[in-house]
Amino acid sequence: MNTTKHILIAGCGDLGLRAAHLLLQQGHVVYGLRRNPPKPPIPAQTTSPQIQWIQADLCQPDSMQALPEKISDIIYCPTPPQRTVNAYRAIFIQGLNHLLDTLDTTWLQRIVFISSSSVYGEHHGNWVDENTPLLPLEVNGRVLQEAEQQLHTLPYKSIVLRLSGLYGPEKQQLLARIRAGQTRVPRHETHYANRIHLEDAAAAIVHCLHLPQPAPCYLVSDNSPLPIDELYDWLANAMRVPCPPEGAPPAGIGNKRLSNALLLESGFRLRWPDTKQGYLALLKGPPI
Repeated sequence: MNTTKHILIAGCGDLGLRAAHLLLQQGHVVYGLRRNPPKPPIPAQTTSPQIQWIQADLCQPDSMQALPEKISDIIYCPTPPQRTVNAYRAIFIQGLNHLLDTLDTTWLQRIVFISSSSVYGEHHGNWVDENTPLLPLEVNGRVLQEAEQQLHTLPYKSIVLRLSGLYGPEKQQLLARIRAGQTRVPRHETHYANRIHLEDAAAAIVHCLHLPQPAPCYLVSDNSPLPIDELYDWLANAMRVPCPPEGAPPAGIGNKRLSNALLLESGFRLRWPDTKQGYLALLKGPPI
């Protein structure tokens, strides 16, 4: 029997919105918390269930005094305004504490925390999985590692999802940079890129939210880690623009191949298992 959940998506941006629509289709009640919610549709123009928006700032506890009751699950997926240690700590550590301190957690059953593969650091092109030691290279990874550790000390069931690089209709920054000639690629050593389509990332969140006996952590990435030069050259050719010149790999992410075996073993199926095919559909449009 399907039990209706009351789900709070904290930091309901591009990824949270996609997860919210999937959950609404399943008949759940969904609240979206963000600093600047979109304007709701005119009631006469829609008959389908809608996200119930909450205007609040996770970094400002006083703004969260009107949180809903009977929340059964939290999806925590905010985006820091800046890539600094203070901004990351304010969102991922203090923000979660503020939310849990303010929310009536009587009904809270599960927290799904969206982390990043940046917690892994440098692995020289080797495969990594959920059991690989964490050695983050930069501030974002170090704070997320700390946030993950804090999460698992809380008295709630929690799942960490470590996402690889997102792409999709709402996230085309890489394509724009390649078109503009603003990218460089290492050509004298193999340095891997790992990607996940936004559609699959949102579906993975919903899948893990419903798992009866989830693992504490899942890597969320597609089936095809690719050398950065191969991926960027392929994208440049698909867009009919010059291939990127030689240069250093992106800083701070490390060189690794992410294994999604545990996620697939849980029963999850990717719509876009191959990065090139996902990007090709994106380039051909219309929006997926």
